[in-house]
Amino acid sequence: MDGDVAPLKEICDLSDRYGAMVFIDECHATGFLGPRGRGTDELLGVMDRVHIVNSTLGKALGGAAGGYTVGPKPLIDLLRQRSRPYLFSNSLPPPVVGCSTRAVELLLASNEIAQSMTAKTMRFRNAMTAAGFTISGKAHPICPVMLGDARLASLIADDMLKLGVYVIGFSYPVVPKGKARIRVQISAAHSEEDVDRCVDAFIQMGRKHGVVS
Repeated sequence: MDGDVAPLKEICDLSDRYGAMVFIDECHATGFLGPRGRGTDELLGVMDRVHIVNSTLGKALGGAAGGYTVGPKPLIDLLRQRSRPYLFSNSLPPPVVGCSTRAVELLLASNEIAQSMTAKTMRFRNAMTAAGFTISGKAHPICPVMLGDARLASLIADDMLKLGVYVIGFSYPVVPKGKARIRVQISAAHSEEDVDRCVDAFIQMGRKHGVVS
């Protein structure tokens, strides 16, 4: 929610020290973090030190539903027999499986998509920061534009929609009190022109509501 990345290398160091296993939830990393979009463990160079990865097919991979867990075979065998969400859920629709499989194939075939995401993310973050906005996190495509006041976040989001830019205001209880923000999510489908248009709309509405000068 804050657009930051877990200190996974340090977590793996603790795992080594205490003989623990490392489980990561990659729902906000799969498909765009790392040179080929494989996630936080690839980004931080610890793929061989993470034991279990849980993620979704319904976000960056575009499948709209479903998810997966990868890990040691004994664990996966256990989950197949004892995991209630797995046992009591219907199978994924074939189109979702096909779409998600193709998305993974595209990511593994070239680093172009992941690198494009990184470039567009930094284009947005740098331009917004230069304009006077506070953007939480560092290099994550989830870019929270911090505003503090819940009503202000809602008003600006509504005004942005009038300019043809769809963003969402988040406030308590989704985020802590006083930490209201508008969350912008950069997509591989966005062009540089789309990013620049979004920034221009934020500047226009930010000036209207007294957020930036």
